[in-house]
Formats: sequence, C-alpha cells, structure tokens
Amino acid sequence: MNIQVLVATMNQCDYSLLEQMNIHTNAIVVNQCDKNTVEDLEYNYHSVKWLSFYERGVGLSRNNALMRAEADVIMFADDDMIFVDDYDKIVEEAYEKIPKADVIIFDLIYPDNQRKPIKKIEKLSARKCMRFGAARISAKLSSLRINGISFNLCFGGGARFSCGEDSLFLMECIRKGLKIYSYPRVIANLIDRESTWFKSYNDKFFFDKGVLFALLYPNLCNVYAIIHCVKQHKRYSEYGFLASYRQIRKGIRYRKWNL
Repeated sequence: MNIQVLVATMNQCDYSLLEQMNIHTNAIVVNQCDKNTVEDLEYNYHSVKWLSFYERGVGLSRNNALMRAEADVIMFADDDMIFVDDYDKIVEEAYEKIPKADVIIFDLIYPDNQRKPIKKIEKLSARKCMRFGAARISAKLSSLRINGISFNLCFGGGARFSCGEDSLFLMECIRKGLKIYSYPRVIANLIDRESTWFKSYNDKFFFDKGVLFALLYPNLCNVYAIIHCVKQHKRYSEYGFLASYRQIRKGIRYRKWNL
C-alpha cells in the first residue's frame, strides 16, 4: 500500500520539519511563505514534494497537496505532529481490517490529555464525525477524487472564517456516501503550542461558529446552536450563554442571506 502524508505548514526555512515530524513515507509539504517554488526531494528513501507558495489559508494548503497526491491512501497532517515510528504500518493494518472504509480516523495524543480516546473500530455517523480534526484523517485517494471532495477555502486558519474546514470536509464525505470509520490506534503526538487561529471567545468566534452551523446543518442549525451553547456553557461562561447564542444566530442569518 502506497501512503502519502500531506502536510500544511508555514514559514519553513529548511527541510528539518521532515525529521521533526518523524515522516518516513512519501509526503507532500505545502509551505506558505514569501516565495513560489516547487522542489522534489528524497528523504529516508522516500519521495517528498516540497511546495512553497506565497498565499494563505490552511484549506488552500490541503487542497494544493490533495490535487498533487499520488497514493493509495493519504493522511492529512499539521506541523505540530510527531508521528509514531510505525504509523505507516498502523494505517496499512487499518485499511486491511476495514477494506470497505473510504476514510479512517485515527487517535492522537494531545498535550493536555483531555480528549476522549477512540476506543473501538466504529462506523461513524455525521454527528460522531464532527469532533475530529483534519490531523486525524486518512482517506483512500480514489474515493475523494471520484466524488470531487476537497476543503472549503472560506474556513480554517488564514481564511475568512476561523475554523471548521475539517468538519465541512467530513460532512461532504458523509453526504456523498463515503464510509467513515474510527480506529483505536495512535498515529502521532501533538506538540504543545499556541493555537494559530484561536484568540479568545469573542464576537468573531461565535459569529463564525454560526456560519459553520448553517452550512453543516442547513435545516437544523438553530437547534444545534442551542444544543452547542448548553453543552459548552461552562466554557463560554465569561462571554455569557445568551450572548454566545445571539452571536451564533447572527452568523446563521448571515450565511442564509449573504453567502
């Protein structure tokens, strides 16, 4: 099985990221910086395409890598990941065990150890997919290509709306009939660092959340807004339950009338 890691990063001055991330499969690295170059490298006997582009937006980086991918299975990655030594074997094992899977979501170890681990192999519904970020996602490239699936360029770090590109990607997979499974194996550790997009629970955060809900759940977005605010009321206590709900509703209305 040919596996390719698709890395989204910024402002890299050399190729040391490959060693830092412990990459030992084929890879495509999209480095958003101040130049436009395409380089083909060999690293640890594997092929690496290093793309430097003068542009911004994590969805754009992922799409640039995705459209150049040449593999049976691709894995999305961020530059704060350190892959475990046998990640390639884990991925290959997963697709052998679940041959009907189009997308498999793996586990990560977070610095705060506060995320719920994946406990079993399970086919995921749209609702259960929404808690997973892009760095956990692997997919059969052919399944994505034949269904025309890519990342929404309006969402994520560096884009107009601050986050949600991974949720929209997985929702598009579900809507187009792809089979998504979780797999209880860790493929990487995350480095503890400051978020590149999250600043605080402010007006923009909740407004963007509303725009995202309107796209994810067009007929039930208001219901999901209430459920979300109830579940997260302790986290949002400083901003306020009603204030957060009202700002999310503004985002929902904006999506319905302006986008």
